[in-house]
Amino acid sequence: MHRALDLFCGAGGSSAGARAAGFEIAGAVDMWPIATETFRFNFPQAHVVTERLERIPVRTLRRRIGEIDLLLASPECTSHTCAKGSAPRSEASRATALHVVAYAEAFRPRWLVLENVVHMRPWPGYQTLIGKLRELGYHLAEQVLEASDFGVPQSRRRLFVVGDLRRPPRQVHHRPCRRKPTVKSILDSPGSWPTSLLFKPNRAAETLKRARRAMETLGAKSSFLLVYYGTDGSGGWQTLDRPLRTITTVDRFALVEHSGRSWTMRMLQVPELMRAMGLDESFVLPCGTRRERVHLLGNGVCPPVMETILRTLTAE
Repeated sequence: MHRALDLFCGAGGSSAGARAAGFEIAGAVDMWPIATETFRFNFPQAHVVTERLERIPVRTLRRRIGEIDLLLASPECTSHTCAKGSAPRSEASRATALHVVAYAEAFRPRWLVLENVVHMRPWPGYQTLIGKLRELGYHLAEQVLEASDFGVPQSRRRLFVVGDLRRPPRQVHHRPCRRKPTVKSILDSPGSWPTSLLFKPNRAAETLKRARRAMETLGAKSSFLLVYYGTDGSGGWQTLDRPLRTITTVDRFALVEHSGRSWTMRMLQVPELMRAMGLDESFVLPCGTRRERVHLLGNGVCPPVMETILRTLTAE
């Protein structure tokens, strides 16, 4: 069985995809204790390290883990993504991606897959990273993949850089489907979670404006999702008959329904967001507050996408 090491592992979305593709998860690294505790719970056989990559003796880790065939990496994306708005970018955060080179050099895996937001590409260090990986002998291919094309009920475009020491990687193709999974497919049954009145005195005016826009468009008593926190360039709401918009590290989506007498609202819950990430029922988030678990999911990789990438990469 092929063996994998997951850097910036988070909760383990990439590793869940790798496991589904037939890989043994040998090890993982992340600096956030809640992430590594979650990872350890879901991958009990893996050697999991809670530390910054630059503080880990790479060759010592290699002796501890042994040889690997695949290096997975999802470097910090906050200072690449447009979700950061006009806030200052951290070059130190961006530069974490360059640690991948040191690990690729020390472990020499046949394959590697690097995942990040699409906005990573204009960063000057991106070409440096690509150049250094090519110097190590990797044939590289770059693709932007949409999670909803792979059966995930979420619109999530991400950049994947795939490397192979022996041959140019093949293009990843999704299976054609007539209809993508929708928000309805992730929702728990009515009454599963507490709700509150949408129209109440302390509700923010901008929130109610977004809700009224949806009601005017959809007509009376039609359920919809509301962007409850943050700004949104698409009107601040969406219908339930298409994939969920991209999950972020902030709890932002609320389900609005008409009870027959009044409009009610509740935030999407962690189990629903897990389904929207393509995580199956066996995956568990055993620790952390609600806010921390939402953060874990928003930073994650959708397993069905990674599984398809790796099946394509390893197919002889």
